[in-house]
This record gives sequence, C-alpha cells and structure tokens, in this order.
Amino acid sequence: MEHKNLWQLVAFKTEKMQKIPLFDTDKMFFDLYCLLPGQFQKVHAHANEDKVYVVLEGEGVFDIGDEQKNLSSGETVIARAGVPHGVRNASGENLVLLVTMSPKPGAK
Repeated sequence: MEHKNLWQLVAFKTEKMQKIPLFDTDKMFFDLYCLLPGQFQKVHAHANEDKVYVVLEGEGVFDIGDEQKNLSSGETVIARAGVPHGVRNASGENLVLLVTMSPKPGAK
C-alpha cells in the first residue's frame, strides 16, 4: 500500500510556490501545492486534462475561466479541460492545496 502523511510533506520556499508530488501514475498526478502569501500559479490551460484543487489550509483566489472566487479550507473547485485557471495567495497566511489532474498531461 502506498501511503503518505500530507502534513509531514508540507514545505514552503520563498522563491516560488512549491509543488510536492504525492502520487504520479501514467494516468494522473496528485500533488500538494504550498503557497506563501503573495505566491501564485499563473493562469494557464490544459487542452485535454481536468484539474481539481482542494483547499486544505488557508485561503486562495482562484481564477477559473472568466470567474474569480476566494476559497478556503474544505472547499474545492474544478478547472475542466480547455478552461484557463490559476490560483494566488492574496492572504497573509500560508495556503496548502491538494491538486489532481487527469488524464496526466502527455498520457496516451
């Protein structure tokens, strides 16, 4: 059984948002994203993949398509294939997200 303790893996760096791989298969990935105040993931899109963000800790501003929404601990959002998306930490607290995408980019 593959098992990980999320809270032992949380890590931040002042240079940029941290992507911490949890599980990576040929069909999907499942990561922790750790953002200090002011850090962000630029708005981008994936032609064929859906991405789900789950807020574990903190509050993030999510841009999904032409909508923007603040989400906090316990909330989740999906960016469907082809829809521009990104997140930023505009709060004064750390932001920790679970992020999964399927199919994995480049998967056949």
